[in-house]
Amino acid sequence: MTQVITDRIAAEWETRIAAECSDRDSTTQTSILNWLLGENRERLETLDPEHLKIANRAMDYRLRILVQRYLGLSPERAYKNLMQRLGGLAILRDKIRAWLTLSNDRQRQVVDVLQEVIQELLQGDKYIQQQIAWIGQCTKNPRLRDTLLFASIEEYCLRPVRNQPLLAHRFVNYLRRSQKGGVTNVPQSELVKLVSDEIVSDSDSTFSLLDKQAQDHYQQQQEWEATQIARDRVKETLHDYLVEHVSPEAGKWLALYLQGKTPEAIAIALKIDVKQVYRLREKINYHTLKVFAIKAESDLVSQWLHISLKEHNLGLTPHQWQQFCDNLEPKQREIMLALKAGTAVEEIAKSLKIKTNQVMGEWSQIYLAAQEMRTN
Repeated sequence: MTQVITDRIAAEWETRIAAECSDRDSTTQTSILNWLLGENRERLETLDPEHLKIANRAMDYRLRILVQRYLGLSPERAYKNLMQRLGGLAILRDKIRAWLTLSNDRQRQVVDVLQEVIQELLQGDKYIQQQIAWIGQCTKNPRLRDTLLFASIEEYCLRPVRNQPLLAHRFVNYLRRSQKGGVTNVPQSELVKLVSDEIVSDSDSTFSLLDKQAQDHYQQQQEWEATQIARDRVKETLHDYLVEHVSPEAGKWLALYLQGKTPEAIAIALKIDVKQVYRLREKINYHTLKVFAIKAESDLVSQWLHISLKEHNLGLTPHQWQQFCDNLEPKQREIMLALKAGTAVEEIAKSLKIKTNQVMGEWSQIYLAAQEMRTN
């Protein structure tokens, strides 16, 4: 069977890796290429253009992780980088600290608990086990195996699942299984050992392809791909909205901002004063948060963030949703339930004998109140 798309993508990434990893020998570059493309290259032939873009962005993301934080470093230094990166997740750090405060191990540090969660991930997660096996096929170099594994762990742990990094969910699962007295003892002065010869094994057949973790990973992968598609739609629609309702410079500002450019760099690119950039940013923020996200394209944004009214109850937990409904004014509650049922704004306005802009005004207050509850 011909593999035109696969061969083209492989050639493109081979050139990219040769440029970005020019200080590495050809064997190492080939190993990195194989790692990026994955074990099932044939899947690329079945993807539509939108999913091919996502696959390329995912490979770009993994390569940047590898080059920026792990490639060429000693295993000890690379492992510290991994711990610093994952330990820097505010939501995870806060969860761990809150739990330690209530446990019998108040003297423990966040990194100690994080090491145990990662160790459990290595030993019991189906996807990571598959990655370890694939890395073992990509290279026989123990040091490169560790390097590729560190990059794989970071990328996997940071995948967004229900608006939180996957690692935060794994920590919650870890808590459910840990002893009530607290975490088990990990030597304070010793890093968790990640040695390729110990963790890459061809004889481990204890994991069933039908186990729950494999099913969870498939679902998470599907959610991740759907999120990427939704995010791209939001970016494109927001760009067009800003160009039409603010100015062409606003669209250019968004593109530069999403590239991580500083206000000074944006000012240079747009050939305007930095103060104008800040004023433009404030104007864009207003339109994005108050108009685009709530009125113009609320369904699009809500589906992307999993906070839609119809399917996700504005992103609130069942307890929060009940409390939220109880705290609304009667008219606001009636408007919200009508919108949730799919009733048109015009029909709601007619039944309540108010104007449509009043309905949208009440909806804006409801939306922002739910956002505040989620944040708190």
